[in-house]
Amino acid sequence: MDLTKITSPSFLKKMNKMELESLAREIRSFLIEKCSITGGHIGPNLGVVELTIALHKAFNSPKDKFLWDVGHQAYVHKILTGRASQFDSLRQYKGLSGFPKRCESEHDEWETGHSSTSLSAAMGMAIARDIKKEKNYVVPIIGDGALTGGMALEALNHIGHEKTNMIVILNDNEMSIAPNVGALHNILGRLRTAKEYSKAKEELESLMKKIPVLGGKVASTAERVKDSLKYLVVSGVFFEEMGFKYLGPIDGHDFEALDKTLEYAKKVNGPVIVHVITKKGKGYKPAEEDTVGTWHGTGPYKMETGAFVKSNAKGPAWSSLVSESVRQLMRDDQRIVAITPAMPVGSKMEGIQREFPNRFFDVGIAEQHATTMAAGIATQGMKPFLAIYSTFLQRAYDQVLHDIARQNLNVFIGIDRAGLVGADGETHQGVFDIAFLRHIPNIVLMMPKDENEGQHMVKTAIEYNDGPIALRYPRGNGYGVPMDEEMKTIPIGTWEVLREGQDAAILTFGTTIPMALEAADELSEKGINVKIVNARFIKPLDEAMLHDLMSKKMPILTLEEGVLQGGFGSAVLEFASDNNYRDIEIDRIGIPDQFVEQGSVDLLLEEVHITKDETVDRIEQLIKSNKTIGTKMV
Repeated sequence: MDLTKITSPSFLKKMNKMELESLAREIRSFLIEKCSITGGHIGPNLGVVELTIALHKAFNSPKDKFLWDVGHQAYVHKILTGRASQFDSLRQYKGLSGFPKRCESEHDEWETGHSSTSLSAAMGMAIARDIKKEKNYVVPIIGDGALTGGMALEALNHIGHEKTNMIVILNDNEMSIAPNVGALHNILGRLRTAKEYSKAKEELESLMKKIPVLGGKVASTAERVKDSLKYLVVSGVFFEEMGFKYLGPIDGHDFEALDKTLEYAKKVNGPVIVHVITKKGKGYKPAEEDTVGTWHGTGPYKMETGAFVKSNAKGPAWSSLVSESVRQLMRDDQRIVAITPAMPVGSKMEGIQREFPNRFFDVGIAEQHATTMAAGIATQGMKPFLAIYSTFLQRAYDQVLHDIARQNLNVFIGIDRAGLVGADGETHQGVFDIAFLRHIPNIVLMMPKDENEGQHMVKTAIEYNDGPIALRYPRGNGYGVPMDEEMKTIPIGTWEVLREGQDAAILTFGTTIPMALEAADELSEKGINVKIVNARFIKPLDEAMLHDLMSKKMPILTLEEGVLQGGFGSAVLEFASDNNYRDIEIDRIGIPDQFVEQGSVDLLLEEVHITKDETVDRIEQLIKSNKTIGTKMV
């Protein structure tokens, strides 16, 4: 059938098993083809094709509420709700979002770019439904990795306590982004072998029937043996003890099993867990054979072979540069311990994991735990390196403030994906970390101009023993600059003049330095000489340099790939105010008070007016204003 002609999932109600299987094959082919061009979360979506079809057949969206957790597994849902024709624009500028989007469709009830939120939101929707005396199903679909998040467990506890009517679909593909870890993962592993329990139980019952009746003692002992066997082999009791009716595990690619189980679940009074086993990447060999998470989310690839389309990057990936620098230092420094919340692949920590398995910890999707665990390690004289995406560090704000900074502990936070990240959109843009970290006492915050300075900042962070220190680094690759053979430390709070000039100064750091230098070249052709400063320490500021600039009444433009409110530019304004520099012209370029959606980084920078042309215009306006002020003063 023509998938682009689908407007509503209601047509599924009339389809038989053979027709559903044919539809599933068509959807898989469609996804493999479209994602080969746009990139995307191909692995998770290939795994939920039958499950998504079965859910839309069994329920009535949007009256019944689907909450996808994490939302990157909602591509099939988007196809069945009338958005197949938009897949050429998937994750592109002004195109179809890679996550559920409430403004896109009435079928997208909840936006989930971060993991483990669906159960809490579902509880809220169920409470509202019951207060309003409405009749509908609330159906969160949560991955086994997402279930390990603390928030999900908090919600499970509450839902089970309240006995709320809800059908929770546990999509168990044995992986979230990287291979899952933890006790709950092991529980689910035992559940996957539930057939062994059933077989053992049958054999035990058969044996019991052959034993002569010797009174109640034997009978009660036998029952205890059966109970023990159930606890030992089938930990579905975990969910039962939480107050849920447990159904499963069932084959998530078997339409008959899915249909039968979902219809039964709809009749249960109270909360239900439907444990569905799926195969991540099903139907596409390269994705099926992935054991480390490479096919979780990809860029474009060659559909026929699965080979990824190579980028034209000159330098190493920033994540790799930082992690490998840490790895090099770990060889001579036994204090260093590396931690990641489920991102060993994304943060390029596989090398550390292989070489130092006893000093590497992947804690699963548990950012808060990772952060406080790092604090605990630091209390014992060790040096934890916590590699965490900027967007996920938001989830551990209190732990950074309360557990690390307040105790002034020597934790090194590697803020990966700092700045705009592009196709993953507003839930993943790493543009808030400066604003939510800069006001925290004791913390040092820095960002390098290139990969050579990046390795020196890693050394600086490891050697720093006066409290927490954070290193921001962007998504993507470095510039291919020459690398010093030995890493060295950089004095904390010192900036670097990259280009001299006397007419104005641009204070910037990280990814916007090349933009500032290009603007300076253009301004030079107009007879304007601009000083370019690598303000590599966002906190503390280089106060000596700021005093020098402001005492000369030099106009200042700050340039940053982060939010303006509370950002680096705000810090410069605060310094001017605190030191009574009242007649200095200061302007700021950064991200305005809005969420930035998906698209290539270049297009997004243009949209928020962080460009070379804007920089040139602002400098010219500053100089003009400064001359006007000077004339008035005379």
